[in-house]
Amino acid sequence: MAEAVGLDNRDQVRLATALSELGRDLLRSAPMTAAFEVLREPAALRATLRWHDDRVPSRESLSAVTRLLPQTRHVPDAATADRAVRRPCGGMIDITCPVPELAARGLDVAEVLALLETDGPASAIDDLRSQTRDLMAALEEAHAQRDELERLNEELTETNAGVMALYAELTVEHRDVVERFGQEHELALTLQRTFLPATLPRSPGVDLAVRYLPAATTAEIGGDFYEAIETPGGLLLAVGDVVGHSLQAAVVMGQLRHALRAYAAQGHPPHILLQHLDHLLGLHQPGWTTSVCIVLVEPGNTRLHVANAGHLPPLLMPPGAAPRYLSEHGPLLGLGVPHPPAVSHTIESDSMLLMVTDGLIETRDSDLYERLHLLSATAAAGPREPEALCTRLVDVFAVEPDDDIIVFAAGLRHFEQPDSPP
Repeated sequence: MAEAVGLDNRDQVRLATALSELGRDLLRSAPMTAAFEVLREPAALRATLRWHDDRVPSRESLSAVTRLLPQTRHVPDAATADRAVRRPCGGMIDITCPVPELAARGLDVAEVLALLETDGPASAIDDLRSQTRDLMAALEEAHAQRDELERLNEELTETNAGVMALYAELTVEHRDVVERFGQEHELALTLQRTFLPATLPRSPGVDLAVRYLPAATTAEIGGDFYEAIETPGGLLLAVGDVVGHSLQAAVVMGQLRHALRAYAAQGHPPHILLQHLDHLLGLHQPGWTTSVCIVLVEPGNTRLHVANAGHLPPLLMPPGAAPRYLSEHGPLLGLGVPHPPAVSHTIESDSMLLMVTDGLIETRDSDLYERLHLLSATAAAGPREPEALCTRLVDVFAVEPDDDIIVFAAGLRHFEQPDSPP
């Protein structure tokens, strides 16, 4: 349908990702309908999910979908005929994706329907054959990567076994602490911190600073993480957030960070790293989704490459100019959807790069885009030194946060690379 009305590949991926995320979150044995509607003024394709029971989409799913398609609208109790009934009895989600102006000019509903009939499978057998071919291709890819994934899985299994053994040992030794202060949360928080980098690398012309703050009001921990690695292609910076809050979310985060370091050491570009992580997550942690933004800074610090899997966009602040968000976007990890190639940007010397997780700016009663604008304005008016900037943003935004927070800043200066030896 998206292709028939003229949506480009990026919007097709966004719409497919949104429906996949909500479908996974709302999947029940009771019926749910999905209807598509072609709107005229303004031209858009609207997908409407409707159900008649008490299911409710999670905040995480709605937040992820709204980041992809801001015009998403959730209407609880949409099927309620009698407002005197107090129990939930239905709901509706509208996902609206604008149609490009050029495609909208020649949009004809009859032609769209005819195109759908032409492109549809001739029979259920043809559809099954097509799915079988896709499955065989996926199995061949999995077989080709089997040895590498098995080795990585063994390493992760050993790490997890050691951490869980430490968790069990501390639980026995400090039972009195458990009774008074809730040891599970404290140990889980310690576990999460052990998965985060102990130090940041030193790279020529780069000043790095980071702040990690756990949620102040939740009894569980999240899966926020960051990474900075020297790779064959330059300095790789990453920030991510596993959807959900639990000990398992922290374990999934640790697995992804280990995998990211292993794949990055092989010199893969950012979007290939996302594809590998997506494949690994689907194999070993099915049902989990994660947002990750990866930025690769080339040696010399004159250019960077961005690949973003459903995460908040990084903010680039050139000296003496207005900051701008690098808004390249792709689907969340864990959905098995292809990721677009990384996008390159030129860096002016003495620029600042800022990467954050949504716990810094998202609140229940605020508009995400207004908060992004406030973050940009606050960062632009703040210090031009990474450590001081991180402190300033935490002081302004992180007041009893409902979610984990990561603020990751990088000061980037050009430098002359030494000549290669003959």
